[in-house]
Amino acid sequence: MLQLNENEYNPYYEQYILALVENGKGVFKNMSDSLEEIINTLKSIPKTKQTYKYAEDKWTIKELIQHIIDTERVFAYRSLRFARKDTINLAGFDQDEFNRAADANSRDFSELLEEFTLVRKSSILLFKSFDNETLMRIGKASDSDMSVRAAGYIISGHALHHIKVLKERYLQ
Repeated sequence: MLQLNENEYNPYYEQYILALVENGKGVFKNMSDSLEEIINTLKSIPKTKQTYKYAEDKWTIKELIQHIIDTERVFAYRSLRFARKDTINLAGFDQDEFNRAADANSRDFSELLEEFTLVRKSSILLFKSFDNETLMRIGKASDSDMSVRAAGYIISGHALHHIKVLKERYLQ
C-alpha cells in the first residue's frame, strides 16, 4: 500500500487522497481505472438533467463537469511544474470565478464529455512519463507543499468525489 506523507499535501486535500491511497493503487492506475467509470456515469445523464442543480446555490451538472475538467487541468499543470523542479510558489484559483467565466450551461454536453476524456488521457500520459523519483518531487502551490504524486491522487480523488456527489444528490 502506498502511503503519502503529510508533508506532501495540504490537509484540505485529504478527503480526495485517502480513499485512493487506501485502495493500494498507484497514481497512474487510479487515473486510468476511474476514467471509464466517470464517463459511463456521465453518459447515463439524460438531457433533461444536464442543467439541473439540487439546490439554488449549487452548480448544474454541466457546471460540475466543467469544474472537474478545470481542476484536473490546474493540478496537471502543477504536477508538470513540480516534476520539472520549478521552485515558484504557484497561485491558487477561485473555483467559483472559474465556473462563472466558463459558461458551461451553454456548452454541448457531448463536447464536455469529450473534453474530460481528452484531459484525463493527457493527465494519464503525463503521469505515465514520471518515474518514482519525479513523483516524489515537491513543489509549492497556494503557499503549501505538494508532491507530484499527491497532485495525481488529488486529480483522481477530486473527480471521484464529485461523481459520488452527482450520483447521491443530482441523480436520485
